[in-house]
Amino acid sequence: MNKQYAGLIIKAQSGFFTVHCEAGRIECRLRGQLNHKRLNTDLATIGDKVIIELLEDGTGIIKKVCDRNRVLARRPPSNTSVNKPRYKDHEIQQVLIANPDQAIFVFSCQDPTPNLGMLDRFLVIAAANEIPAIICANKVDLVGTKNAGSIFGLYQDIGYRVLYTSTVDKQGIQELKTMLPGQISVLAGPSGVGKSTLLNTIKPNLGLRVSEISNSNSTGRHTTVYPQLIQINDQGWVADTPGLQTLDFFDIEPEELDGYFVEIAPLVSKCAFSNCTHTHEPNCAVVTAVNRGQISEIRYNSLLQMRNQNTQE
Repeated sequence: MNKQYAGLIIKAQSGFFTVHCEAGRIECRLRGQLNHKRLNTDLATIGDKVIIELLEDGTGIIKKVCDRNRVLARRPPSNTSVNKPRYKDHEIQQVLIANPDQAIFVFSCQDPTPNLGMLDRFLVIAAANEIPAIICANKVDLVGTKNAGSIFGLYQDIGYRVLYTSTVDKQGIQELKTMLPGQISVLAGPSGVGKSTLLNTIKPNLGLRVSEISNSNSTGRHTTVYPQLIQINDQGWVADTPGLQTLDFFDIEPEELDGYFVEIAPLVSKCAFSNCTHTHEPNCAVVTAVNRGQISEIRYNSLLQMRNQNTQE
């Protein structure tokens, strides 16, 4: 009888899965019965804990995919084949990573210009999936600590942990490094903000390719082509996947969005109307808080923009 091992999927590419286990890193395929199941989610992906059977040729078969405690997911691309179920009709879940312990959202202070609307979108998705979120404000050396704080300080004010980093002068690098052991971390953000450079700095000789900034629009080009977990130490893994720079909503209704804004959620029940849109209704606690300066207009506008976009999709 072939030996069986418990392991962790660390790479997924074209139906093949690399599993990290006691026997090493084993190239595996899904067992036939698993592969033919019709589920509303990906059968297996990076971060999944699995049971594999080691074959005589050194490859393996994934016999069982263990239950997930949480996922980071998005809707399938809009060019999905007409022969496949559409998201709106069947709620198909495209899992980017299973069982993440935390999400570290990396945005640069400059070059490219920070897109706080995108950051707010990421934070909502993390909250909806019950993934603890940390904000990494990178490239502090380009603007200085004071200016970086003026950009990202509003997130500290509402309770998020904000880490200011620079790979040039090594500011915050050691603190970031201490967050990774024993965790499966999602490192997400727009291309060109320095995610790969941060990882190369934390673990020298890692050799991740760094994306270049486009001169025409000051945005970066993403270089990852398949999802994988990068081992930082014995028990620490960081997700590197091509879907993470364009996170999208999955199974979040427009009227639910205000519940995922940490500073807005406690005020929702104080509005005069249970279906308040926080725009024109009288006695809206959220609008009142915005007018009093208790809620950032940046965050408030992000909520309205997300509601509008999510209603149209």
